[in-house]
Amino acid sequence: MQNLATLPTEARNPATEHLDELPTLDMLRVINEEDAKVAAAVATTLPQIAQTVDAVAQRFEQGGRLFYIGAGTSGRLGVLDASECPPTFSVPPTLVQGIIAGGDSALRNSSESSEDSPEQGAADLAAHGFQKIDTLVGIAASGRTPYVIGAMRHAKSLGALTIALTCVPNSEMAAIADISIAAVTGPEVLTGSTRLKAGTATKLVLNMISTGVMIKTGAVYGNLMVNVQPTNAKLVDRAQRIIAAATGVDKPTAAHLLDQAGSVKTAIAMQKLSLDRASAEARLAVANGSLAALLRKAH
Repeated sequence: MQNLATLPTEARNPATEHLDELPTLDMLRVINEEDAKVAAAVATTLPQIAQTVDAVAQRFEQGGRLFYIGAGTSGRLGVLDASECPPTFSVPPTLVQGIIAGGDSALRNSSESSEDSPEQGAADLAAHGFQKIDTLVGIAASGRTPYVIGAMRHAKSLGALTIALTCVPNSEMAAIADISIAAVTGPEVLTGSTRLKAGTATKLVLNMISTGVMIKTGAVYGNLMVNVQPTNAKLVDRAQRIIAAATGVDKPTAAHLLDQAGSVKTAIAMQKLSLDRASAEARLAVANGSLAALLRKAH
């Protein structure tokens, strides 16, 4: 515990030492100026994020899954990113999974003491059926959360791919991981409150990992979410607009295609290749669900 005071995320920020004395607008301006530094910190980690995306995509093709594990804010952000993959990309909820110290109740109620047990981290990961072909992203701004380290060591013992996502350099987690993503965001506006800049950086990196992997594995066509599930009125409208954008048809025609096809990708394949639903679905299956690959092959 002696090294906590030396961590950049625990340091006192000289730009905000008199934050409580500032008028509201000036206070918010200072916070905003600190937030503006986050994207630059993330930019320095792009090579490691790219390495992660390619490695995870390759493991997906071999039947692997992606797991996030963390405590507190880090755990919540992992669960958030994982939970958004099924509706956005039509993947099963088991493909990307988020684990938080203290279990799902810790999403709403803080469970700080849960993060101190490396044994529990390993046990929670094992309980989810984690295997060698899977990937674990351990998330901790400090890079030294025992719960996360325990899980990473368990994953490492299986020969699985391990990623450390932190906001400090040269962390204990980085020493364990195959790939280290360290977005060094520096001292927080509120000393030690890593839900601020560190949390924002973590969210940006997780967005890149999951989105990048889904692009690589065929869930995206151009910049269109062709795997989106039209499960409510807003998403039906979005699906229709995606079909229209991809094919050039008008909105009523896109709506009719969606009704016929049952999915966005099938509708686009039907229209662009003049296929019926069964044929479009069969051709997509041969292309491993990649609309881009199917259309490239057809032309």
